[in-house]
Amino acid sequence: MSDESAKHAEAMKALKAERAALMAEKRQGHGLLMVHTGDGKGKSTAAFGMAARALGWGYKVGVVQYIKGGWATGEKQFFDRFPDELTWRVMGEGFTWDTQDLERDIAAAKGAWAVSLEMLADPELHLVVLDELNIALRYDYLPIEEVVAGLKARPADKHVVVTGRNAKPELLEAADLVTEFAQVRHPFDQGFKAQRGIDF
Repeated sequence: MSDESAKHAEAMKALKAERAALMAEKRQGHGLLMVHTGDGKGKSTAAFGMAARALGWGYKVGVVQYIKGGWATGEKQFFDRFPDELTWRVMGEGFTWDTQDLERDIAAAKGAWAVSLEMLADPELHLVVLDELNIALRYDYLPIEEVVAGLKARPADKHVVVTGRNAKPELLEAADLVTEFAQVRHPFDQGFKAQRGIDF
């Protein structure tokens, strides 16, 4: 073994021992409240990746879509292949500029929150994705205090992902994990429409 290889092996041995000591201090997990927010693309995509990961381990998943209406998406079509493992509810009627009806938007958000509470209480669901809930909260379709209280009252082992830009400070404060998606460059700004299989 060369001197360089021996030094590398020693360094990795020390790193492994340091990592083992660090992990010994950690405790087993509990149900996490995770928030995906920010101006960058990929918030819902990352949440659906987590849903696929949970399904891979044999867990059951619930999805509530707050804003997106009935338009066809690749993720919905894919997850439809798992009808016994995943419950998917499209509760929104489209973006607010599509509906142009504040009362309808508020009613849709309230209906979605009622379904969300049912999923949060369902002992069979390991993970619940509340897609674009942050948008409904941003427009004050739902009281933030009520939503945070409902999320905190979930069973201790329930994992939840909330997506959407402009997450409210109260939700960020309650979350166990917050990821800020930052936009560096976006094809829409270069004149491209959303593309099937990439954006939806």
